[in-house]
Amino acid sequence: MAAVALVVFLAVFFTRFEAGKKFVDEFFNWQIFKKTMPYVARGLWVTIRLAVISEICILAAGLMVALVRISRVKPFRFVAAVYIDVIRGMPLLLQIFIVYFGLAYMGLNLSQFVAGVIALTICYAAYEAEIFRAGIESIHKGQMEAARSLGMGYLKAMRYIILPQAIRNVIPPLSNEFIALLKDTALVATIGLAEVFFRGREMMGKYASVTPLMGAALCYLIITLPLMRLVQYMTTRLSMKD
Repeated sequence: MAAVALVVFLAVFFTRFEAGKKFVDEFFNWQIFKKTMPYVARGLWVTIRLAVISEICILAAGLMVALVRISRVKPFRFVAAVYIDVIRGMPLLLQIFIVYFGLAYMGLNLSQFVAGVIALTICYAAYEAEIFRAGIESIHKGQMEAARSLGMGYLKAMRYIILPQAIRNVIPPLSNEFIALLKDTALVATIGLAEVFFRGREMMGKYASVTPLMGAALCYLIITLPLMRLVQYMTTRLSMKD
């Protein structure tokens, strides 16, 4: 009943009151939406490609950093810990600027897409390294000892015994990180990459309306909502197997 009452109230507000009409006209103008949505939606492929390529690099880099973080060599552990702490303590937007503009001063002119992939990888690898580390450390130490007693070296035991179990444990948090990564690709628009948010902002300036940004928001929801349901399903299935 409360939900129905809320819907009725919003309907009356948006159709009867002047403020509601202005809000709808500014944020949900159907004519502007029809004109701009095809252009905005074309940036969706750029967003997906940026997120997928970055995630592949992030998984490889994050796992490598996690293995260094738990190694027995103290200098290696220190370097990995410093990297994780520093990167996690800096805004992603600043890291994007450093990669794109900073490397240009050093003579390395990267495209917006490549700079975005590098910056996202550097940032999210620090977070996913901690997820991998937690997953590896959640496996009982006795399994490593048992593998070593059977004659396996450390790397072989890690590859065939520890990592397969750890990866199963970290699938849900890694999936959530990928959803966050998809949304954070919008920050790459600040260096001119024509992805969904950049195109929505461009059309907002052209038509002096927020409606194109609502179209961009719809594009993100089309991707993220099914992914969130998939993560919930995987989490439930994995918990049932424990």
